[in-house]
Amino acid sequence: MDTFREILSRLPLSVRQELEVLPDYVVSETEEIRLRCGQHIRLQSKNMDRIVSHIVTAEELVKTLNSLIKYSYYAYEEDLAKGFVTIEGGHRVGICGKAVVKNGQTVLIKEISSMNIRFAKEIKGCSDKIAPYLVGGDGKPKSTLIVSPPGCGKTTMLRDIARSLSSRMIKVAVCDERSEIAGMYNSKPSFDLGPRTDVLDGSPKAQGIQMLIRSMSPGVIITDEIGKKEDLEAARQCLSSGVALITSIHGSSSESLKKSEIKPLLDTGFFKNIIFLSKEYGPGTVAEVVNG
Repeated sequence: MDTFREILSRLPLSVRQELEVLPDYVVSETEEIRLRCGQHIRLQSKNMDRIVSHIVTAEELVKTLNSLIKYSYYAYEEDLAKGFVTIEGGHRVGICGKAVVKNGQTVLIKEISSMNIRFAKEIKGCSDKIAPYLVGGDGKPKSTLIVSPPGCGKTTMLRDIARSLSSRMIKVAVCDERSEIAGMYNSKPSFDLGPRTDVLDGSPKAQGIQMLIRSMSPGVIITDEIGKKEDLEAARQCLSSGVALITSIHGSSSESLKKSEIKPLLDTGFFKNIIFLSKEYGPGTVAEVVNG
């Protein structure tokens, strides 16, 4: 509930006034606030799709974005071009509107038409079920791939894995390209990642992984959503350097992995564990563990 109230405090009064009086049980269940121009505000979670009577205007969408990023367009320029920003606390704000394209690349989204404020959550202990698979008999972490459809808690799981391993005398390095795992703010993570965790915030994974190997001598590197060809080369550098890699990919089955960009890594047995998530019993539900 604290997260919900914190976000509300940063919204324009016209948007937040009806949200401030919602009962606690609705607040505690809310995972997303959806704002669409000309439509009612919607609060959503796995089990809820609640309409709030206020109808959002285009002006309110602009005011909301300005407030959430504290008018720092320059600081968020690259993220805005990708259609999202990650704000203080690790919360992600998705943005839709009119894309401005140059040289085949989106460089700006203007005339904002909708926003999705998605709350980042810290669930300590959510990785306990898979903890035995993450470390070998020699005490060293194992390279592990987490496979999850959107909204099933993979980032929350990675966050807790970092905390857990760091608490077990393992040096952890987090390459947080989209600023979601740690939610860095004023040089500090917004979440408990453990006492032996170093965070490289905002760096592309391919470069960031290499930097961390050279500079921080980690036992394991944790990053989110691997997939580009250059990411695969960085993963191979982990292997040659004796550094484990724990990462994630969108997917729902072994068949989906066979069609993904990381198939070459899978074919070599790079990942010692493949963990499939679902949200059958809430985000972070472990559906299956496959040993590589």
